[in-house]
Amino acid sequence: MLMQVETRALKSPKADTGLSVTDITDQASRLDAFDNHERIWLGRDEKRGLTAIVAIHNTRLGPALGGTRVWPHENFDAALTDALRLSRGMTYKAAVANLSLGGGKAVIWADPATDKTPELLDAYAEMLMQLDGQYYTAEDVGLSLSDADYLRERTRNVTGTTKGGSGNPSPVTAHGVYLGLKAAFAFRNGHEDLSGVRIAVQGLGSVGWALCERLHADGAKLIVSDIDEKRVAKAVATFSAEAVGADEILSADADIFAPCALGAVLSAETIPSLKAKIVAGAANNQLAKHGDARLLIQRGVLYAPDYVLNAGGLINVAGELDPDGYDRQRVLKALQEIPATLNTIFQRAAQLGRPTNDIAKDIADERLRRG
Repeated sequence: MLMQVETRALKSPKADTGLSVTDITDQASRLDAFDNHERIWLGRDEKRGLTAIVAIHNTRLGPALGGTRVWPHENFDAALTDALRLSRGMTYKAAVANLSLGGGKAVIWADPATDKTPELLDAYAEMLMQLDGQYYTAEDVGLSLSDADYLRERTRNVTGTTKGGSGNPSPVTAHGVYLGLKAAFAFRNGHEDLSGVRIAVQGLGSVGWALCERLHADGAKLIVSDIDEKRVAKAVATFSAEAVGADEILSADADIFAPCALGAVLSAETIPSLKAKIVAGAANNQLAKHGDARLLIQRGVLYAPDYVLNAGGLINVAGELDPDGYDRQRVLKALQEIPATLNTIFQRAAQLGRPTNDIAKDIADERLRRG
């Protein structure tokens, strides 16, 4: 059930629409994931099946930008918590990447396989129009490139599209993760050669698959898992990958664990079973709790902070908002900063004996203070 809220509504531009967009910031502040967020908007349209949350965390560096996730969370509070955590991560991601953007994220509480209708997307596009100037979005889990194109035809504050945008950002995200993963491996082993290195990839979505393509080309031995059995079978055929169950991937006999699905996979319950000595993947919010990074240190695991590693997609869509226009070569050059930033983080963490995610947050906080 939806939580009971007292809200401040935005006026709809269409008199006959069933959409309501209301401010639930005060009510969201009761959740542990709330982190002085600037504004939380709830969009509802019962007739068209929309329940959407747009969380704007921090706009000190610029307008909020973050993807839209479509996911059937267990309840509304779970969806809201996801939006709060993801938007906070986007603030840090933009800050560490030195982008003039703020952190935001949207979650549509729905099953992308059965509930994502044109009518629902129409209602969401109307919500985005009402938030124009506050929030820019792009694809994410459950929202495809074609969905983003559909939204872009109806509202301008959608990035990473083929129509009026730079195209699918997933390969760019995957390339940044690939560069960062190699940097982590080189920091631990003194070289970047991935030939024969066993890498467990959790999640074979657009980013996970593109990452597998690069790792396979480098001669890595892939271990894969996904909730979609057809994707797993395709990976086995394409990459000669070893398939394991969703409950086995984290404890697989691997050198590197690359989480590329949903977050919170690393926790006090799961970390003891981790065999890999490096964690470097594309998923957001990989740690169930910030303090779980210390458990990784205790096990001798080098953790590449997710919002540093997976910043490529954000860097790419941010390029669309550049006053000089989108320049693919400039974007690819900017991706080279990901391994450089990671090396700085790894070195400081080693010198100070602190978790890498604490060092990454220090860098982000300093940028936010400078403005």
